[in-house]
Amino acid sequence: MTAHTTHAHASPLAKIYKWLFDPEFKHGFHQTVERSIGFLIIASVIAVLIENTPEIYNANAAWFHWFDVVTVGIFTAEYLMRLATAHLNPEFAGKSFPRLRYAFSFYALVDLVAIAPFYFARFVDVDVEMLRVLRVLRLARMFKLSRQLIPAWKEFQVLNEGRSMRAKVFAMLEPTGHSGRLHTYIDNFIVFWIALSITCVVFETVESVRALFASEFMVIDVIAFTIFTIEYIARVYSAPENPKYKHLRMPHWAHIRTGQAIIDLLSILPFILESLFSQHLDLRFLRVFRLMRMLKLTRYTSAMETLYKVVLREWQIIFASVFVMMLLVVLTASLGYLFEHPAQPDKFENIPQSIYWAVVTLASVGYGDISPITPMGRALTVVLALLGIGIFAIPAGLLASAFTDQLRIDRDAFKHRLMMAYEDGLLDNAERELIVAEAERLHLSHEEVKRLTEEAKAEFAAKESEHLTHANGLVLDATAHPQLAAAQFSLLVSQLDLIAQATGTDTLRQSLSHSKGDATAALAVLNLLDQKHG
Repeated sequence: MTAHTTHAHASPLAKIYKWLFDPEFKHGFHQTVERSIGFLIIASVIAVLIENTPEIYNANAAWFHWFDVVTVGIFTAEYLMRLATAHLNPEFAGKSFPRLRYAFSFYALVDLVAIAPFYFARFVDVDVEMLRVLRVLRLARMFKLSRQLIPAWKEFQVLNEGRSMRAKVFAMLEPTGHSGRLHTYIDNFIVFWIALSITCVVFETVESVRALFASEFMVIDVIAFTIFTIEYIARVYSAPENPKYKHLRMPHWAHIRTGQAIIDLLSILPFILESLFSQHLDLRFLRVFRLMRMLKLTRYTSAMETLYKVVLREWQIIFASVFVMMLLVVLTASLGYLFEHPAQPDKFENIPQSIYWAVVTLASVGYGDISPITPMGRALTVVLALLGIGIFAIPAGLLASAFTDQLRIDRDAFKHRLMMAYEDGLLDNAERELIVAEAERLHLSHEEVKRLTEEAKAEFAAKESEHLTHANGLVLDATAHPQLAAAQFSLLVSQLDLIAQATGTDTLRQSLSHSKGDATAALAVLNLLDQKHG
């Protein structure tokens, strides 16, 4: 390494590039910087859109201004640091005028366009119309996301080279092991629109907010409907690529009947019904059903699947505890009706109404709208409240314990799959894709996967060593007991001699010659034994 190279790597610019922008340096902050910039881009674009609402912007103009200043400052610092370290970027390193080449590259131009409107409006006198245009141009900051999306798309193309269009669509929507980062970005994009559409549905019920954002809510709803419809069609189209349905005659129909597909359909159905029949029927109540989109989030977490496994595994215990709880509710409600009905016929009118009081008391909620006034009724309430602490805690404790146990079982099963994959010492493409897909399904972080992989390798190596020890018949520490080791060795030679005599040296020699492994040592030992008897 030359002195010039050493100096370059030790320079402040080299350190900046290494720690902030180098994706190959695993201990750096490249991923953190990319995520932070991505979140800041989205936040700044949302702020630009909200500025178009005078009722909000006029009252908070100073906050919007300073947020824009901070955002542009961060984007400017990023742009200048990337420009200054361009000569260290492998794409431009070794070329003439690397910084100039980077300045005219696609990513650099996008970064420049993201900050140029701010400085142009500050240092150049512009009229009101031009100022509005510059504000709209700030939306170009969205193109900064291309720094993450374009490499992810190129990676996806490489991983899925030679696969059909349907297989590529399936890889985009489901973790397959060859989905790459693009699948994660698509998932995050859909989750963002789910959260945004649910937020809009909730705030639409606030009359003052709806008056301000009625048109924005409508546009967001149309965009969300379009995205969810495309997603639904794409999932139905790519259903034959799902390993669960490949052996079925009608894989598309099998997918449509699944719970997740029904949820996807219900999330877009209210919009379709409102569009088709709103002129003839009052279907405003269907807007509330757009909250069904919240159930789409269950696809992006394994919590519901884990809970389902827990209920199936522990249903007998859960049923027993629920049965005891319901028995206690009915019994105490009947006693409450017996004690309180003569004194409060309007509140303890019947046993069903007393059940409401019993559940509220058992759950330790105590709204106070129904309360006993007789001595026996109050005594029953005290007993009921004390019992409720334990009665309601039993199912909750069972579910919490079983849920934790199920997570451990899933991780142990994943580790077992890793051990099975390492049986031959190598991971082929199919095994690697299976492991990646399973890790994504369990939402395991890279660190967790790495830790489980190391544990699986260590356990597999220990098991192989144990099998080898038992196969050799060596059950002692040869270093500490050399005489015993010698006796063990003599015993093994005697056993080999007996095997050779019983089977026949010619038969053994022929079998060893046709064996797949290296039989040189075994043939040498067999020749020595043959010479001994010859």
